[in-house]
Amino acid sequence: MARAASSAKSASRGKGGGARAGSRSKGGGKTAAARPNIPDFTRDEELRAYHDMLLIRRFEEKAGQMYGMGLIGGFCHLYIGQEAVVTGVTMAADPADASITSYRDHGHMLAVGIDPKGVMAELTGRRDGLSKGKGGSMHMFSLEKRFYGGNGIVGAQVSLGTGIAFAARYRGDDTVTLTYFGDGASNQGQVYESFNMAKLWNLPVVYIIENNKYAMGTSLERSSAQTDLSQRGASFNIPGEQVDGMDVRHVRDAAQRAIAHARSGKGPYILEMLTYRYRGHSMSDPAKYRSKDEVQSMRSEHDPIEQVKARILKNGFASDAELKEIEKQIRAQVTEAADFASVSPEPDPSELWTDVVVEGA
Repeated sequence: MARAASSAKSASRGKGGGARAGSRSKGGGKTAAARPNIPDFTRDEELRAYHDMLLIRRFEEKAGQMYGMGLIGGFCHLYIGQEAVVTGVTMAADPADASITSYRDHGHMLAVGIDPKGVMAELTGRRDGLSKGKGGSMHMFSLEKRFYGGNGIVGAQVSLGTGIAFAARYRGDDTVTLTYFGDGASNQGQVYESFNMAKLWNLPVVYIIENNKYAMGTSLERSSAQTDLSQRGASFNIPGEQVDGMDVRHVRDAAQRAIAHARSGKGPYILEMLTYRYRGHSMSDPAKYRSKDEVQSMRSEHDPIEQVKARILKNGFASDAELKEIEKQIRAQVTEAADFASVSPEPDPSELWTDVVVEGA
């Protein structure tokens, strides 16, 4: 899953997920015209996107099954439907870039190349998990991949991501921090304090708002006076744009532009990814605040994986049989992760006293 780092000069708005035409320029103002159509993916890019998104989808489905069996305790927030966001951003980023997100974090970990076995073991609270079984679904971490969680407090990762970007600027290491949060978290006060600091010091951070329309269950229209979240940085002179978060090509293209902006020393950038989750906010949420027709419409008309699959077949990049083989391999990988987690031992009680503080030299 090595990341592809390249630059792009154009982007367009698709219809998936309700994306609107036009992009946002500095300060949140609209440009004079919509950007031209984005370039098509190459064969390798399409196949990589298909593989990575399908891995996230099948992993999350398995996690949902294991939660229902009582093998996963506590909270569990699935990423099903939003796979194009983290996949596209990761394709645009450099392997050394840092990332941080909310409690809906399993897909983000898989996208940056973390072993599914370690993720599933952590979900089930086992010793071989990424946080030694002490973090569970909401608090995963990988220093090796510069993945800083998995954070359970709504909006807290925005301040933490800004701090990581400050450290990068202080050390001069030329990395960008990808800070993901949702439409619900966008109303938190610490988000705006972070925006102000990030722009004041022109920190290398990209704020990625995964707008799946409902936060914990309340629609954006009922909770926000300004529903165009890409404009939330306007008063801080932070550029932002809305992106079709159901089309991985649009995501990758916008992310390339935002990351290049932040890496060049121009400061933060906001990407509002218009996306959609098919499941409830968490496994305990029946999601009765939206109709079945609405969910089915998004699945049938805008599904991010089906869009890629259709293009692969249309362009002759792979046959239906070859795609089925990819699916077979991914299912086997997910099953292996579940089996690994099932036999991994539980943490020793002494682990309660480890990783609590770090003593300085």
